[in-house]
Amino acid sequence: MKMKETLLLGKTAFPMKANLPVRELEREKEWEENRVYEKRQEKNAGKPTFVLHDGPPYANGAVHMGHALNKISKDIIVRSKSMAGFRAPYVPGWDTHGLPIEQALTNSGVNRKEMSLAEFRKMCEDYAWQQIDGQRIVFKRLGIAGDWDEPYVTMTPEYEEAEIRVFGKMAEKGYIYKGLKPIYWSPSSESSLAEAEIEYKDVKSASIYVSFPVKDGKGLLESDTSFVIWTTTPWTLPANLGISVHPDFKYVQVEADGKKFVVAEGLLETVTNEIGWESVSVLKELGGYELDRMTAQHPFYDRESLVMTGDHVTLEAGTGLVHTAPGHGDDDYIIGRKYGLDVLSPVDDRGCFTNEAPGFEGIFYDKANKLITELLEEKGHLLKLDFFTHSYPHDWRTKKPVIFRATPQWFASIDKFRQDILDEIENVNWIHPSGKVRIHNMIRDRGDWVISRQRVWGVPLPIFYAENNEPIITPETIDHVAKLIGENGSNVWFEREAKDLLPEGFTHEGSPNGLFTKETDIMDVWFDSGSSHEAVLRKRDDLTFPADMYLEGSDQYRGWFNSSLTTSVAINEVAPYKNVLSQGFVLDGEGRKMSKSIGNTVLPEKVIKNMGADIIRLWVSSVDYESDVRISDDILKQVSETYRKIRNTMRFLVANTEDFNPSEHRVAYEELRSVDKYIVIRLNEVIETCLAAYKEYKFSAIYQTIMNFCTLELSAFYLNFAKDVVYIESENDKVRRSMQTVFYDALSSITRLLTPIVPHTTEEIWEYLKEEEEYAQLADFPEAVTVSDKAEVLAVWEKFMGVRDDILKSLEEARNEKTIGKSFEAHLTLHVNAETFELLTEISKDSDLAQLLIVSQLDVVQADQAEAIRVEVAHAEGETCQRCRAIKPEVGTIEDAPTLCERCADIVRTEFPEALVPETEAE
Repeated sequence: MKMKETLLLGKTAFPMKANLPVRELEREKEWEENRVYEKRQEKNAGKPTFVLHDGPPYANGAVHMGHALNKISKDIIVRSKSMAGFRAPYVPGWDTHGLPIEQALTNSGVNRKEMSLAEFRKMCEDYAWQQIDGQRIVFKRLGIAGDWDEPYVTMTPEYEEAEIRVFGKMAEKGYIYKGLKPIYWSPSSESSLAEAEIEYKDVKSASIYVSFPVKDGKGLLESDTSFVIWTTTPWTLPANLGISVHPDFKYVQVEADGKKFVVAEGLLETVTNEIGWESVSVLKELGGYELDRMTAQHPFYDRESLVMTGDHVTLEAGTGLVHTAPGHGDDDYIIGRKYGLDVLSPVDDRGCFTNEAPGFEGIFYDKANKLITELLEEKGHLLKLDFFTHSYPHDWRTKKPVIFRATPQWFASIDKFRQDILDEIENVNWIHPSGKVRIHNMIRDRGDWVISRQRVWGVPLPIFYAENNEPIITPETIDHVAKLIGENGSNVWFEREAKDLLPEGFTHEGSPNGLFTKETDIMDVWFDSGSSHEAVLRKRDDLTFPADMYLEGSDQYRGWFNSSLTTSVAINEVAPYKNVLSQGFVLDGEGRKMSKSIGNTVLPEKVIKNMGADIIRLWVSSVDYESDVRISDDILKQVSETYRKIRNTMRFLVANTEDFNPSEHRVAYEELRSVDKYIVIRLNEVIETCLAAYKEYKFSAIYQTIMNFCTLELSAFYLNFAKDVVYIESENDKVRRSMQTVFYDALSSITRLLTPIVPHTTEEIWEYLKEEEEYAQLADFPEAVTVSDKAEVLAVWEKFMGVRDDILKSLEEARNEKTIGKSFEAHLTLHVNAETFELLTEISKDSDLAQLLIVSQLDVVQADQAEAIRVEVAHAEGETCQRCRAIKPEVGTIEDAPTLCERCADIVRTEFPEALVPETEAE
């Protein structure tokens, strides 16, 4: 028998190289075949429920890193809740209606005008299903566990039926109305937009000062005076019907370069400088309230503009007199209604002027800016033209400017239940620090919700019109349409005539001839996804309402968080969620937005193929997702290196517990050495920290805690000196079994703690553990155990770690000076003060100090010194033991074991006597 065969070197089939891209696929196939997700649900049946309701990603385009961050974060939470003893089902969803799919088909060459609406909608549906199938493959490949065979999809008949019923309930409560109102209108997509679909970009605009001659000055202003307004949208002047002033501001009539004008006193200096007046004198002061209901002559049309007072007027810019076009501005609309003005909006769906703007018919609004400015100059009413750059609203899909335009639209009145929503916000736990303020301000400041869209791919507004054009929305018609859509899908609305969509025999006083028409607009897609609490949470037996959590990107305070809250409070008088968690956006390594044109995108599928899904998952756990996060090839390489360190630590533990059976070989805590107790206590602190972090959704704390424990306490300390025990001592030596007890508990606990984060890897480890559960995913989290001597043990070993740092520094210096090579070649002499001597004496009671420090020889000398320790390093005297590699003076002097030290000789005589027979004799 060869001497090396007497060593109990840890051997394992657990591979050092992860080969994740290949092995993960095998694991996922096995999980699906063995119904692991379903088994977890069955195991936790009857336990407290935790429902994380999936915010549906849009079914268009490839999965990007934003998706990965979102889905993996949800998966970590759901898995952790399952392992913490909750029944935590996960139903993934998809948002499938809306303009992007229409545009995708148009861009692929589909001509919508060559087919019926129903045919085009069928193509949209087929396209959406293709996109869902493609995204589902990637999401599953990321290791996301859930009910992938039965997701919720906003275009399925059962979902659409529930959405129709949400609309019906809101209508029944009087929250739905039709009105002509200025809304965000996108000429580029020929549709109205919600505030959530608006983004801002800098544009260059004309800035003009215009004079409106006084027509009726109420005896206070003469007709040779002009009101001065300032605007950056000359194209809205054809719709001007008034001028707004603030009732409490002071206004002045001035003579400027021989002409009379009215401006706010507080802006006189600014206006003088901007227009370039040279000689200015104040003729009269007037209160804003005194200007009320004066009239002015429109600068180029033969009509009056009414002067009105409103609190929306400010002195931040302009003249203090605001050009007011009720058809093109929210404040304009509100004050116009107060004063009984018409809502004039002489612009069509494409953004071109109608015949209500004489002289500009058919001209695109933006091109009209120059023509209108020229006309003003011709009429003598243009006081100043300039240009400036400012932030302007754009369509977030087409990236083109939008306009405010009054159109007939269907609205959900927020005003009628705004306070109810604000009250419910107080009952929700907004986990992100700024979340509550953001959603509160958005609800507080938002106008009524435009829920109609002039598109075809969506859920129809279930509204009929009588012969007298009166809208018909009754519980009877809503119920009938909902049932039809539930049975046939929403295409039925576009395939059948109005009479065939109404209940049989339906009559209405507005239709004496029994004729009806139907609404052609569809619902805002935010109404689609915002109805998921009814269509999903309330409809599926395995889910609960309200959901325990909604988790999405920070943009969803204006999107899904907002629309879901609005519809739920409207019909249920309660928020649809108990907790809301938001995440930042994924940027590149330099903090830039990812863009194909820049070439800085990182695609999940590529990372999965090259590195494995668990690397992406570990990255997710490493970032502070409450803010914007960064990813790049270099960052992923750093994460991969951390993964390698953790994997190697776990592999060592696996290899060195192969001959350990916890039911037979476990050593009780009370019988462990102090150093073993220290690692047990630290392990329990790790468990406690990680469980708390999971509970608080602080994934990065788990990542840091486990990484530090594996690399610092285990690899760099405990496992390092453990080799001199688990390799060298006899198999059932108590010290060896003590360390294996700690090894196994650390291995089992860390594997469980890491399972929500890197399940592919932990399932690979789990195969080598002696546990009851078939899969790590079916196990529960470890419980943190508190021991009575915790404080005492920690105090000893924290002091020792400080002493050890000084010793390691001295050993490093000795290596640099070539005094020693490896630390095992060292003979240490430690000169210590009384306190340190007492510490080392205490540790020496059950541990070998030289072994702990991985040196061959050690002397401790108590010295009368202030410093805790002074270290001398010399080369150890003696020969190297063939078996343990320590340098000992007795090596070469033991007759029957001349190549061994005393410790190894005793072990070999007892356990492997045949190894002491010279190999030539053994042969």
